[in-house]
Amino acid sequence: MNEEAQDITGAPPVEQEPDSLVPSGVRRVTVLQVLPSLGAGGGVERGTVEIARAIVEAGGRSLVASAGGLMVHDLTRAKAEHFALPVDSKNPLVMRANIARLARLIVEENVDIVHARSRAPAWSACYAAARTGRRFVTTFHGTYGAGNPLKRKYNSIMTRGERVIAISSFIAGHVHQIYGVPAARIRVIPRGVDLERFDPARVSAERVAQLASQWRLGDGLPVIMLPGRLTRWKGQTVFLEAIARLGRKDIRCVLVGSDQGRADYRRELEDIISRHDLGEVVRIVDHCADMPAAYMLTDVVVSASTDPEAFGRVVPEAQALGRPVIASDHGGARETIIEGETGWLTPPGDAQTLAATLQRVLEIGPEARQGLAERAITYVRANFSKDAMCDKTLDVYNEVLNLKPGE
Repeated sequence: MNEEAQDITGAPPVEQEPDSLVPSGVRRVTVLQVLPSLGAGGGVERGTVEIARAIVEAGGRSLVASAGGLMVHDLTRAKAEHFALPVDSKNPLVMRANIARLARLIVEENVDIVHARSRAPAWSACYAAARTGRRFVTTFHGTYGAGNPLKRKYNSIMTRGERVIAISSFIAGHVHQIYGVPAARIRVIPRGVDLERFDPARVSAERVAQLASQWRLGDGLPVIMLPGRLTRWKGQTVFLEAIARLGRKDIRCVLVGSDQGRADYRRELEDIISRHDLGEVVRIVDHCADMPAAYMLTDVVVSASTDPEAFGRVVPEAQALGRPVIASDHGGARETIIEGETGWLTPPGDAQTLAATLQRVLEIGPEARQGLAERAITYVRANFSKDAMCDKTLDVYNEVLNLKPGE
């Protein structure tokens, strides 16, 4: 790497606009992000593509190494470069071989910063960065579970970045308390909402009506939605028990999310629906390609996770569209909801309190609902925008580029 201090645009540290062009004759900074794959479309994958685009727009060169997937197309559209490597493997022999693969890529492509976003590839990326003398950054995306010393050791690779990005203050506290990472090395950068996509003014009535028809939702009936893949900790069973306690047939409820192979859990949810005679009320939808329209047709959005969400993008996305939100009172939701002002928090796993809160929210009048929508939209735009997330991540890159030994 060039010995002279520089930033993501490749320029020496002089006063300039954040998105200025690369000055003539100055080499662009190259950032390599490493993650298992680009196929799931979750927060890790989406964030990778968003940061890749921000690097390019700031004048840098953006590379991504993964096992591939559907979102490689999104990466290409962002003018980033993808390198297919088996970094999704947890096989120790493959992980060891990936060190050499990544080190070769780093040298050949003149990479300055390696940014690891998941544990298995982070082990290979960390050693590759050390072998080649490049800067190393990690993003800590979740609590990962640390029930035994071996698991904690495996997780600890995400704490070895010269800077560790935590996606919420909750995660920052976890990283500090469980792994002893000094606060000086942690940077809290919440996940960002695409405010252009999740803008109520940009979601047409036709899109909302089309989705309502597709999901067979009756005209004029209140709609309650719980988005999230079908897995037990997302709280679908708690949600269904709460709906059963409401005892209402004049509502429609939608579980939006794939079971991702958890067929037994899906059958369990279907059994609960049948047992409580909720077949007319509840729909299970495997996938939704138009989540902004899904939020807009909804009267209440619920996040009923029984384990703490590291961040929980459902909550700020829904609020960005002015939807009333109820979430479990732990984890990232405590940072994305102002209780009673932009949404409500209920005890995790408490179906009775969730039912009572749902009833209260459904009874809110138009004027109060409009006031809540305005507060929620303002709050998200001020605190959880995609642009802010990207800017803060580029700040971290600039910071590590200029670190002195021991900092």
